[in-house]
Amino acid sequence: MFLCCVFASGTHAAVDLVKVDKSKRRMYLMEQGAVLKEYRIALGANPQGHKQEEGDNRTPEGEYTLDYVIEDSAFYRSVHISYPDAIDTLEAKRRGVSPGGNIKIHGLKNGESQLPIYIQSFDWTNGCIAITNEEMDEFIQLVEMGTPIQIEW
Repeated sequence: MFLCCVFASGTHAAVDLVKVDKSKRRMYLMEQGAVLKEYRIALGANPQGHKQEEGDNRTPEGEYTLDYVIEDSAFYRSVHISYPDAIDTLEAKRRGVSPGGNIKIHGLKNGESQLPIYIQSFDWTNGCIAITNEEMDEFIQLVEMGTPIQIEW
């Protein structure tokens, strides 16, 4: 009841962490360890394990930052994730590959005609985290840029 009232009033919740559980296909908005909001998500088409290189279709694992909103892209609104970090870059260089990048939380692909629930029933991104367009609007309203994101299996 309280969360309903806070969200309905337009007051921003104090989200201090976004937590992604890849194994459960869930993303949680957290405040001081308590779940404020839960989203069902779709991941990269090869979801298990940490992103190793560009084109592996994996969603990275680790601690990153949500650094900026993208309003004009191939997807309905998105938020950029600060992957790769220095460790990811060094590891990719050691292996002689590109770490990739352009990892985001985003809505559906522009022009997509499938129902959102269908789109969230399988992993289809190139490594990003996908939610519905309506959820993306809510996410951008509730989460300030600079908020940490923790992604784990």
